[in-house]
Amino acid sequence: MELYDKIIRIVDANFIFCLFPLILTLILIALVFKNRFKTKQALNLIRWSIVIYTAVSILHFIIGITLFPDEFAFINRATGLYWVIYWLMFFSSTMLPFTLLIRKLATKPWYILFIAVFMKLGVYFERFVIIVTRLHRDYLPDNWNLGFLSFPMFAFIVISLQGFVLAILLLLFFELKERKRTI
Repeated sequence: MELYDKIIRIVDANFIFCLFPLILTLILIALVFKNRFKTKQALNLIRWSIVIYTAVSILHFIIGITLFPDEFAFINRATGLYWVIYWLMFFSSTMLPFTLLIRKLATKPWYILFIAVFMKLGVYFERFVIIVTRLHRDYLPDNWNLGFLSFPMFAFIVISLQGFVLAILLLLFFELKERKRTI
């Protein structure tokens, strides 16, 4: 189960967290270069990646809650003080991505962007809280400053850059695939 958790964390860090800038880059490229690049095929690949990731995550959750119930705090969170927010996050990360199986919705890039944001709504809120708390902290000495790495937006810049690079690589992959097919 630890290897499974580690694989999901790697996929999260390198692909799922940068879905927002990746999809936004593809939308902007599609708007600027009309029908020049294979953005629809790239968005279709992203759509299926989201659906497969969601299915694997649900499977991980079901196996984890049945075999290791102490490690999953589902009951406390689902019935606790913030149960409405927890159920919203749970629904948006488990059921909402499966709406991408509906072809009419899945062909709309803005809807795929909406799903990508709502998939990780809890993570985005958690990062927002961390940034706001860090901005208002006054309990650490000044010599604990890490320079540029302590800049609160550093993580967002890195994720945005990673999403942009992945979008370019994805378009390059589809262009090379198209050239190979024509030759």
